[in-house]
Amino acid sequence: MDGRAGAPLQEWQVAQWFNTPQPLRLAGLRGRVVLVHAFQMLCPGCVAHGLPLAARVHELFGGEGVAVVGLHCVFEHHDAMQPQALRAFIHEYRWRFPIGVDEPSARGPVPCTMSAWSLEGTPSTLLVDRDGRLRLHRFGAVDELQLGAWIGSLLAESPLAQTKRRSDPAGSDACDGDACPVR
Repeated sequence: MDGRAGAPLQEWQVAQWFNTPQPLRLAGLRGRVVLVHAFQMLCPGCVAHGLPLAARVHELFGGEGVAVVGLHCVFEHHDAMQPQALRAFIHEYRWRFPIGVDEPSARGPVPCTMSAWSLEGTPSTLLVDRDGRLRLHRFGAVDELQLGAWIGSLLAESPLAQTKRRSDPAGSDACDGDACPVR
C-alpha cells in the first residue's frame, strides 16, 4: 500500500482529547485496524473531503474492528485554531470519533507528532494494521473506494469473525437484529 509501510508507528503526542472518556494510545488500539486522519479545521481539503470520509469510515467500520482517530495538527494560524475553537468545530460538524490535539512543539510551528511522523501537511491519512505497523501514509485527498479497499485488505489479514467472537465475552451465537451467524 505504501513505500513507508511495515515499521511500527511511533506513539502520538497529544495535548488534549475530545470524544473519548480517557486518553488513547496507539498501543491500546492493537488488535484493531487504525485510521488516523491528520487535519486542521481551517484546511479546505480536510473539511470538504478528509473529515467527512473519516466520519463515514467510523460509521461503517467502527464496530468491525476499525478505530478512527482524528489528529488536529496545527502548523499555521495558531491563534485561530485553539482547543476552544476546535471544541466548537467538533460540535457543529458533529464529529463522533476521538480527536486529539497534536502537542505543540517548542522548536517551531510544526507540532510534535506531525514532525515525528514526517507528515507533509493536511489532510494526511495513515492506516495502521492490527499489529501496530504503518501500512499507508498519504498526503492529500484519498479516494473513498481505494480507502475502503485498503481497509478491507487489512481486515482480511486477521479474520473478522475471530475478532467479533473475542469481543463477545459470553460467546453468544444467537441472532441479533441484523443477522444470524453460522457457527
